[in-house]
Amino acid sequence: LTGIRVQFIPHKSVRDGALGYGVEEQKGAFGMSAVSVSSGIVPVADFDLNSEIVIADATASYSHPDYPPTNVLDPRWPTAWSPLGKTREPQHFTAVFEKPVLPEAAPYFSVMLNFQQIANPGYFKVWAMSGNDDGTNTPDSIQRILKLPAADRSAEQAREIGAFHALIDPRLQSLNTEIANLERRLIEMTGRHSTQVMDTAKEPRKTHILERGSYDMPGEEVTPGVLDFLLPPNDGLPEDRLGLAQWLTDPKHPLTARVAVNRVWQMLFGAGFVATSADFGSQGEWPSHPELLDYMAVEFVESGWQVKALVKRIVLSSTYRQSSKVEGPGAVRDPENRLLWRGPRFRLQAEFIRDAALRTSGLLNDWIGGASVKPYQPRGIWREISHYGSVRDLTQVFIQDQGSRLYRRSMYTLWKRTSPPPTMMAFDAPNRELCVMRRETTNTPLQALTLLNDPQFVEAGRAFAQIILRVMPDAGDADRLRYAFESVTSRDPNQEELDELLNALSEQRAYFGKDVGRAQAYLSVGESAQDGSLDPVEQAALAAVANLIFNLSEAITKG
Repeated sequence: LTGIRVQFIPHKSVRDGALGYGVEEQKGAFGMSAVSVSSGIVPVADFDLNSEIVIADATASYSHPDYPPTNVLDPRWPTAWSPLGKTREPQHFTAVFEKPVLPEAAPYFSVMLNFQQIANPGYFKVWAMSGNDDGTNTPDSIQRILKLPAADRSAEQAREIGAFHALIDPRLQSLNTEIANLERRLIEMTGRHSTQVMDTAKEPRKTHILERGSYDMPGEEVTPGVLDFLLPPNDGLPEDRLGLAQWLTDPKHPLTARVAVNRVWQMLFGAGFVATSADFGSQGEWPSHPELLDYMAVEFVESGWQVKALVKRIVLSSTYRQSSKVEGPGAVRDPENRLLWRGPRFRLQAEFIRDAALRTSGLLNDWIGGASVKPYQPRGIWREISHYGSVRDLTQVFIQDQGSRLYRRSMYTLWKRTSPPPTMMAFDAPNRELCVMRRETTNTPLQALTLLNDPQFVEAGRAFAQIILRVMPDAGDADRLRYAFESVTSRDPNQEELDELLNALSEQRAYFGKDVGRAQAYLSVGESAQDGSLDPVEQAALAAVANLIFNLSEAITKG
């Protein structure tokens, strides 16, 4: 005997037909941390950990990059092999002995498999193996059917073969992924979900001022109330959260409408009438246009608090539609545009930058609602700050989504506060440890590196190039580049800009033309479908230039 082979089999009774019982984050997977083999001339009840049978190597049909099969050679439990990512199809693991073992000399074998405590497997079989692992991953039931002549197979056996083929055929992998995504989407949108509901106790507990903050030293009793100096409460308001909401939205309230209008103005102009949007108090900045703020706040309330109407009113105003060029006397006297002498010009938020690239490239999935998603992220980031095992929110393994879920809007990206999405952080997204009313805006080389190298943007450039080549198959380079530039920046390039893009396209065409394999490798970034009918050199060159256009200041700046 040269080794053992463990075959793991998906089963409907495990977790939706998966290999193991892994929680939602692990998608029905498991982790095997160690394999030990013992032998003897008589059967024994206790396992012999000092057996002379040494496992020299390990292989597997599939392994998650963070959990290779050789991990089982380390007996410490934090290391493990796991088929994370392919838990809906059969997998096998092979342990190879350092020296062959003769069954005649030691006919009784014991095998001990150690699994992670929160991710155990479902159904598996253990086989003694002679020879080498041939990589066969076909279940015994399917192999038995295949040995029968086609004419002797029953309709049920034919269906079994068809179902297994559909599961493992690489040509159907993307289709299977989309079917799984749509099935999950259907459950999210039509299934029943639990919702937390707040209720008020019939007899609310008494609340006291704590002397020196000590919980065992209650002082004067206090009751619910509002700030009378802002707006005296009406006698009919209940003294609860509903009453507070009614007091806040009273048309006579001096702050609520002004704060709301100021936030919308800040979203569209980069800064509000009150630049300190998180502080309308005595320590905050005085409004730059107090009369205009008052007027718009009153109009906002009288419209029935219609945010869309407020946004429409602002974006159609002559103030908003001014040129955003920072030039002339105003650039010296009022560089921050507090007097609104020009149109707004500021860098887009992190989420908007990613969504804009996806939308231009035709990849954006604009589904509304549903669970969070996990787009591309560098490997190993969670491992640096997460505890192994424990609850699923502390897992060390980031399991990337696939198919259309990769391209959902950035607002649905899963956010782990101890390890936020790197792309978002590069563009100054807050870490969500504190509430932030106004984000910082920086310009760093890391942002350019992100736009040029992040798989999401490289893939977007490739998908955008495919669109251009399909839409304009007979067009010249200049026309294609004008189309690309206008699609991203909403204006035509001037001659100097067009010349630079033409030079870049020529350089990239020569670069990829020297090595077609290099072009194919560049086009392989990302999981979206590739158009094999297009010339890889031409597509790669145009994709690189499209990625360059995504990196322009005008592509990531509102102005």
